[in-house]
Parts: sequence; structure tokens; C-alpha cells
Amino acid sequence: MQSAEVGACWDANAENWTKFSRAGYDVYRDALNTPAFLEMLPPIRALRGLDLGCGEGSNTRLLAEREALMVAVDIAPTFIRHAEEQEAIDPRGIQYMLADGRDLPFDDSAFDFVTAFMSLMDMPDQRRVLQQVFRVLRVDGFFQFSILHPCFVPPYRKTLRDRDGNCRAVEVADYFDETDGRIETWLFSTIPPQERGDAAPFRVPRFHRTLGSWMKMIIESGFSIEEFREPMASDEVARQYPTVADTRVVPMFLHIRLRKPCL
Repeated sequence: MQSAEVGACWDANAENWTKFSRAGYDVYRDALNTPAFLEMLPPIRALRGLDLGCGEGSNTRLLAEREALMVAVDIAPTFIRHAEEQEAIDPRGIQYMLADGRDLPFDDSAFDFVTAFMSLMDMPDQRRVLQQVFRVLRVDGFFQFSILHPCFVPPYRKTLRDRDGNCRAVEVADYFDETDGRIETWLFSTIPPQERGDAAPFRVPRFHRTLGSWMKMIIESGFSIEEFREPMASDEVARQYPTVADTRVVPMFLHIRLRKPCL
């Protein structure tokens, strides 16, 4: 699957994704994944940053709240439209652009840091994307990204529950099946039935890579690995948001921070 097809899938998802995520139904993101990502993030005040695969801009706005000077790109025009509309209502100084991560329209060394919240695993040719990020970063700049954990969210994953509905184990398979745009269909599980209505499921193109493949691409791109985390919901968060309790059994997400080394 090529970038044009990927962009078409995400543009078709964008209306409902924006509606449901802004309504608070992306619980994994809001309760666990984004807070853990931000807790790991170095200080970014007054730094020039690029948010890669920004979607409707929710996480980009959180970066701007930390006083970073943000540019954000996405491959889906509808996501960019929603992000720009929100920027007009609540200005954060963010510039949004339609762009493909495989061919970033920026000069070399244009940014102090780059982020990618849960977008890199949905991009074709991740090796080239890493090379592009390396190019647009200044020396000693960092790239922090989150992805589905390759080991624990491969193409097949099933949560096994006890009689009370509590997660007791996670069954996985097809780890070595490196997919190139396999479509997965789903909706946020917390959307109430009355709001689901006739909403079409998201169609998400998946480009699964093994952990070994990710490490190989990272090393070959020239980055050094600075931080590596697997966020887990606390007892308190799991009680408040039972949806994310399975992350106390095995991780669902992997957070990595890379650094462009000094010459």
C-alpha cells in the first residue's frame, strides 16, 4: 500500500475519529498513552518542533501548551481542516500542513525536536520516514514517538478475561508477519451504543514490524536510542478507566526517544 491509499483511508476515518476522540472515547490515549508520552518528554519551551501525523491536532496543542513553537503535518486533508478550525477558535500558534512523512517539505536541520504520537506504525516505508526525520532535525535534536508495542500488539491479539470480566492474559500471534497496509477495522470500545448508530468502523492500514526490524531501521538511520519505555496503567488509573487495565498484564504501547548525535 502506498501513501495515496493510506491518506485516503485516514481521510475517510477523520470525521468520526475527530468526533469520537474529542468526545473523550479514546480512553487509551487520554488516560494512559498521552500522559506517559508527555511525562517522558524533555523540556521543549521555546524549541521549534514538528508533530508528525498530527491527526486533528489534540496532542499538538498539548505540546504548544508547553510553549514549544509547533508545526504539525498529516496526510489526511480532513484532519488538517479540523485542526486548523480548532486553532482558529483557540489559537496556540500552531502551523498545520498537509504532508507525507516520506517526503517532508522542510529544510535540513529545521527543527529542534520531532514527535509522532501513534502514527509511525501506520506509515508505509518507515525506514524512509526515519531518514526524513533525521534530515530535518538539527544536530543533538531528538525524535520521540509512540507506537503499538510490536511484541504484544502484533496482527493478532485477543484479551482473555476471567468470569468477572477482568483481563487475566493476552493471547498474541503472527508476530513475524510484517504487514504492508493490512486493513484493521474497529471503533473505540467506549463509544456508547446510542452514539455508534450507523457510524462506519475505522479502516486503519497497519504496517507491523517486529521489534528487531524497528531497531535495525533506527540504527541504520543514524539515530542513537536515548529512552525506551512501556507504559503501564497505575492501579488508580485502571480502577478509574477499566478499559486500560489490560496494560497491567502486558504493555500495549512502546515509547522511544532517539537523538541525532553530534558529529
